[in-house]
Amino acid sequence: MKAVIARSVEVTDADWNAAPRYDFTETDGGPHGTLTYDVTTIRGTPYSRLIMENGKPLSAEESRKEGQKLERTVAVRNVESPQETARRISKYQRGRDRDHLMMSQMTKAFNFQLVGEETLDGHKVWVLKAMPRAGYRPPSMEAEALTGMNGTLWIDTATYQWVRVEAHVIQPVSIGGFLARVQPGTFFKLDKAPVAPGIWLARHFVMRSKADVLWVFRNRQAADESFSDYHLAGETAKK
Repeated sequence: MKAVIARSVEVTDADWNAAPRYDFTETDGGPHGTLTYDVTTIRGTPYSRLIMENGKPLSAEESRKEGQKLERTVAVRNVESPQETARRISKYQRGRDRDHLMMSQMTKAFNFQLVGEETLDGHKVWVLKAMPRAGYRPPSMEAEALTGMNGTLWIDTATYQWVRVEAHVIQPVSIGGFLARVQPGTFFKLDKAPVAPGIWLARHFVMRSKADVLWVFRNRQAADESFSDYHLAGETAKK
């Protein structure tokens, strides 16, 4: 399985590098409904324009306001100094790097065992169970959460793409000494799908986190995000 994992990391990294070249539609779920955004790249970083609420298009007035916000953003970015543009892009890249680190560390933080084959979303996949690897040393505070997790990885047998990855916290994990403690019940799931030949990107991401921050305040965060209509930046989406 080591060769399979290594190959899957290669194709996943290629997907990660390709992702900024694509615009897409994102729908975020929450306790009060859903918000849908048209996400486009403007001078190096994405901009999210609200286009629907609870599956319904915005009113003419709301759409006009969102269009004005977009125009203001374009105007501001067009007159930025090179230093301002660099800072904006650097901030965006740091967030991408943090997310990428967590995904890439999974193959280092866990031992994998093949438990079977099945079909998932129309793809024949290997199913691998992941258990914490003894002696793993996280390279960052965020990655420390992996030391208390187990997970499952579904790898497409034809392309070595990750069709789905899940991870669950099974024991409390202290992050950064006394700064925070991640509790059991924290989990995330990522589903991917092909968007172009050789490129798979996120289709659905779900996350629930439970953490005691500073041992006093309890912090619960959740995300339920769906992605569709991928197309190269600057091209019109095919609906």
